[in-house]
Amino acid sequence: MPPGTGDVQLSVSQNIPIAGAVIISTPQDIALLDARKGAEMFRKVHVPVLGLVQNMSVFQCPKCKHETHIFGADGVRDLAKSLGLDILGDIPLHVNVRETCDSGQPVVISQPQSDAAKAYLRIAMEIVRRLPVPPA
Repeated sequence: MPPGTGDVQLSVSQNIPIAGAVIISTPQDIALLDARKGAEMFRKVHVPVLGLVQNMSVFQCPKCKHETHIFGADGVRDLAKSLGLDILGDIPLHVNVRETCDSGQPVVISQPQSDAAKAYLRIAMEIVRRLPVPPA
């Protein structure tokens, strides 16, 4: 969901049955403020927060492989710790993610063996693992 006041989370939780929420944020301070608000709002309306994902966690130069933490290094990890939540994974900042999405072939389909695709798939598996088992 987009960042903001938490109104969107409140509206969704009042109108749609939700098994759990995943909070996704870049590690920069301003984004973390909104992520905290979202997590707290879901808790207030009794929607379990399954964990946090750190988006745009690191940029690796495609030529020299040097890694740069453009948006900061561990902001989402620190937030998760302060909220008593788990980190579900990290999504790197990679041009292939944007290019493949823009072309209609997400990286998990077009480049399933890439590190970016593996990051998404690990997070998806972790989310599924944490979802409650539906009643029979």
